[in-house]
Amino acid sequence: MSKKILVIGSGPIVIGQAAEFDYSGTQGCLALKEEGYNVVLVNNNPATIMTDKKMADAVYCEPLTVNSIEAIIKEEKPDALLAGLGGQTALNLAVELDKHGILAAHQVELLGTSVPSIQQGEDRELFRELMSELNQPVPESEVIVSVDQAEDFAKRVGYPVISRPAYTLGGRGGGITDNEVELKDLIQNGLKASPIGQIIIEKSIAGFKEVEYEVMRDKNGTCISVCNMENFDPVGVHTGDSIVVAPSQTLTDQEYQMLRTAAFEIISELEVIGGCNVQFALDPNSQQYYVIEVNPRVSRSSALASKATGYPIAKMATKIALGYTLDELKNPLTGTTYASFEPTLDYVVVKFPRWPFDKFPQADRKLGTKMKATGEVMAIDRTLEGAFQKAVESLDQSIPALDPNNLMTHLKQPTDLRYFAILELLRQGNTVEHIHNETAIDLFFLNILKNLVHMEQSIQTYTSETLPAELLQQAKTYGFTDQSIAKLIKANEETITQLRQNYNLYPSYKMVDTCAAEFEAATNYAYATYSGINEIEPLKSDKKALIIGSGPIRIGQGVEFDYSAVKAIETLRELGWTTIMINNNPETVSTDYETADRLYFEPINKEVIEGIVAHEQIDHIYTQFGGQTAINIAAQLEEAGLPLAGVTVDTIAQLEDRDQFYSLLKSLDIPHIPGAMCHTIEEALHAASSYTYPLLCRPSYVIGGQGMVKVNSEHELKAALAETEARHYPIVLDQFLTGQEVEVDLAADGEHIFIPEVMEHVEPSGIHSGDSMAIFPSTINENVKETIKEYARRMVQHVSYKGIMNIQFLLTGDTVYVLEVNPRASRTVPIVSKVSNISLIDLVTRILAGDDSLQISKLPQPEFQHVAIKYPLFSDHALPELDHKLNANMKSTGEGMCLGQTVQEALAKVFEHLPHFYKKNVCFMETTFAHEGLPNELNFSEWIQTKDASIYVNDQQTVEAKERRIQALKYGITVFSQKETFEAYITSLHSNPYRPTPLPGVSREGVQLG
Repeated sequence: MSKKILVIGSGPIVIGQAAEFDYSGTQGCLALKEEGYNVVLVNNNPATIMTDKKMADAVYCEPLTVNSIEAIIKEEKPDALLAGLGGQTALNLAVELDKHGILAAHQVELLGTSVPSIQQGEDRELFRELMSELNQPVPESEVIVSVDQAEDFAKRVGYPVISRPAYTLGGRGGGITDNEVELKDLIQNGLKASPIGQIIIEKSIAGFKEVEYEVMRDKNGTCISVCNMENFDPVGVHTGDSIVVAPSQTLTDQEYQMLRTAAFEIISELEVIGGCNVQFALDPNSQQYYVIEVNPRVSRSSALASKATGYPIAKMATKIALGYTLDELKNPLTGTTYASFEPTLDYVVVKFPRWPFDKFPQADRKLGTKMKATGEVMAIDRTLEGAFQKAVESLDQSIPALDPNNLMTHLKQPTDLRYFAILELLRQGNTVEHIHNETAIDLFFLNILKNLVHMEQSIQTYTSETLPAELLQQAKTYGFTDQSIAKLIKANEETITQLRQNYNLYPSYKMVDTCAAEFEAATNYAYATYSGINEIEPLKSDKKALIIGSGPIRIGQGVEFDYSAVKAIETLRELGWTTIMINNNPETVSTDYETADRLYFEPINKEVIEGIVAHEQIDHIYTQFGGQTAINIAAQLEEAGLPLAGVTVDTIAQLEDRDQFYSLLKSLDIPHIPGAMCHTIEEALHAASSYTYPLLCRPSYVIGGQGMVKVNSEHELKAALAETEARHYPIVLDQFLTGQEVEVDLAADGEHIFIPEVMEHVEPSGIHSGDSMAIFPSTINENVKETIKEYARRMVQHVSYKGIMNIQFLLTGDTVYVLEVNPRASRTVPIVSKVSNISLIDLVTRILAGDDSLQISKLPQPEFQHVAIKYPLFSDHALPELDHKLNANMKSTGEGMCLGQTVQEALAKVFEHLPHFYKKNVCFMETTFAHEGLPNELNFSEWIQTKDASIYVNDQQTVEAKERRIQALKYGITVFSQKETFEAYITSLHSNPYRPTPLPGVSREGVQLG
């Protein structure tokens, strides 16, 4: 068998391909190393645990392109390639590498499912032919390569029709339409999105039940069903945008077995080796079913299925790809059952999507076959009511107020608010039968929601003095929090908590053991419930640490916080601490049951954390690694007397509260942008009158610059204030200054600081740091760097800060202004750590845990052999109706990174996927700045239709410019809306992007160099 294996990751996070592939890829790399193989990883997502140096013998943050992968193959000479864990990106690359003869030329074996099998699963024509041979029904459909063919099909079968492009992710380029005008745009976009220019167009079966089977197969043909999942939403809503319940709740045993058998028949004929996801549509009024699609790889649902069942799909899939069989492998969660044993659940799981519409209220909230969710949460309970409630609680967002007279609009054309509209309609007295007729959602699920509404109405008939124990017990069993009960009876949360304790009502803790207690199992994977007795004893340890996670992935708070949590757990365990993780994101490594000593899959709120702290007798709670979610809850935890590690809430307030922060800076003689904190609209308008426009208006306690806008007049300020939610007051008004932004991530022990280097933004002030390209280490002069370090040192010493901190600065002329401080791990911590080869999380965890052997003042500064470019990735394909003009409100869903000997070489890798600027009709420019380039020979509407149209440059603020940028994005064209970003692309054209550069510090021992 192979000595060295190349693993391809999934790249930067985009809607449709997120952290679930970091989880799968990490499991795969660890499984390979466990078996003694050298692992070479290529993945240009710097935020993930997968690209941590411990995961592979060599890590390349290089472009995920055929040319780039070929260069790495020439450099590393791997024996085999594993591509089944990197989502659609890795799968498509494997097919392309095979097609170009690169695997054969370099004698690289493809592990797992073969290229012909991948093509049969992904190529719509081949898949349809295979289903026909197997007598597996598919919806009436046709494979098309032109708009005319699509129009002919729609005329023949009638509208609505569904478009599904080949080899795409998250329903990219696809959709459902009921008219000819929309169909033309849909097909044009779909043909551009498909790497092979192919679409299957099918007659809509919207309204059927959608059921998924996550299945495994080994080389001997043994098949198992790891988990079957049923969508709350019928066919017509992308499964990534659907609420999902596991195991299925409304199928008869006959239906369950029928679909399971079909899934096995399909993966056997495809000769899948490893994991596979099969999606079915089932007629609710008969046993007629259709096969929707097959993903012959570890999928988005695999992470959910793994966490729902306690069965490590990616780990098992990797070992099967190496040649093991299911009956040879033990499930590491139980230690007793084999991988051939199908999991059995004695609980229910609900997955709930997390959408970005709170951040982009102007976006189209309608849901269809194209995925729009940025992340998801998972909840476990003994009742479906409880699981639904836990899932909603885990979303970490307020639900928008719904117009009581307009609720049906969320049902007729599904939106992200449909679940909440159904609850409101039930409160108004609508019947479940009426709602079922409008939505085709199964009556079973609707009756569960009706139970929740009945419970609300029952609770409202009592006061805190009269609420009976039996009703409170039932409410807790149904997942009502103390806070939600208090709201219903107009009391405060503490009163309900005390009442619950008076009634001796406490949560029980249950384990996830994959076998419904049929076999003896002692796992470390737990959930809370008010149904049944406690079955988990506290962990036996003298030192216990609770790490609070960051919840679902959203714009502004992504997988980088999962990285921070996992790295903190690693260090704490090395220091002899017993670690306990609380999180609710099924996509992440932090919720892998092998990461911490115990995992609680729960909502992140005070009530849940208090219960876990009391049960486990926690010594330290870490809030610095879970993003803004963990920091925002710190005050409640400190007030409850819980043991926070690191800084106090008073210290956090000094750094986050603008009035206190500006006073602090003034006392330390550190320049800051003139500004004021305003608690009301009137205060804001009064404060604005003393400044000169433009101003930067920023709400408090938000993530990723949500609601942050640059305003140029009083009229614009009034409009911005009108859109700001009450919970985001006080708001900050700052004078807007033009300049260059830089930032640092540092470790502090209360007296000393350690800063590996400064990060320099490419775009100027006014562009959110998450949407800016950045250079690390910075190219700014040493005097400015020393000033930055001095200001950081003064702030840390003044508040005796311990832990990790991010500080953002603005450089204008000779002045260095402090913009803001984040008293927690930041988005850039993984980048700084990986490029400098110094783990900041390790340093600060040692400081917070009281490791006296660490003296950060004596740490040597890192020496940099390479320069890194961090760049944002935007999910234009999922939200094409948004203008992606860069501004203070972060829009990117993920980020990538490339390394080079020089800035120019790193930039060449960033833009390697784009054609050359000077080629005819590649670029169309409409700018406010002067530039050299080919003149526009065609008008915009003519150019956008050409096959060479690839790059559109428009930095203008007009309505027409906005419309054109949006239109270009819909056609899959790269849009530059900022002069500096475009200039970076031009700079990149004069360097070689194919010189592979591994991350520093990875172990090269034993790596076969050929």
